[in-house]
Amino acid sequence: MYKHFFKRVFSFTISFVALLCLGWLIIIVAIWLHFANKGAGAFFYQERPGKNAKLFKVIKFKTMTDEVDANGVPLPDELRLTKVGRFVRSTSIDELPQLINVLKGDMALIGPRPLLPEYLSIYTPEQMRRHEVRPGITGWAQIHGRNELAFTERFKYDVYYVDHLSFALDVKIFILTILKVFKREGISAEGMATVDAFNGKN
Repeated sequence: MYKHFFKRVFSFTISFVALLCLGWLIIIVAIWLHFANKGAGAFFYQERPGKNAKLFKVIKFKTMTDEVDANGVPLPDELRLTKVGRFVRSTSIDELPQLINVLKGDMALIGPRPLLPEYLSIYTPEQMRRHEVRPGITGWAQIHGRNELAFTERFKYDVYYVDHLSFALDVKIFILTILKVFKREGISAEGMATVDAFNGKN
């Protein structure tokens, strides 16, 4: 009953209240990023696979500029990541716009993180099971290391979540996520502005 009905109610209610309480913060950060990103905008939209691998556009704060080199090639991520963007990432504020995705039904508050659509063709059948539920803003893998985990380890946690989904587990993840955010743990791989791409092995 929880998986098929009350989980959606839980996600929608928490996200709606969060948007009401944090709307002022989202507006301030959007204005701040607009100027920090040198006119590149405060938000970006990217296609991600959701439940049953159906594509949707995830909404996130944009934490990097669109700067390019003399040949028109984008500069490395670590050079385009602004000080404001680094702060927004380290505090997980960049995830707040995804509350809108939750209200729309594209995502849940808790579930496997939505990754890039090009990974769909290289998942094993077991890894593909992460798409049996709606993706989430946070999940079982995130409280066990987040971006510090190898993809294969993250996928094991994702499948575990699919098999053990319950209200008690969601509450546990929700509470531990808040603690992780305050500790600023596992934001990115050590020494990197962003994480490596999944290649089917890592």
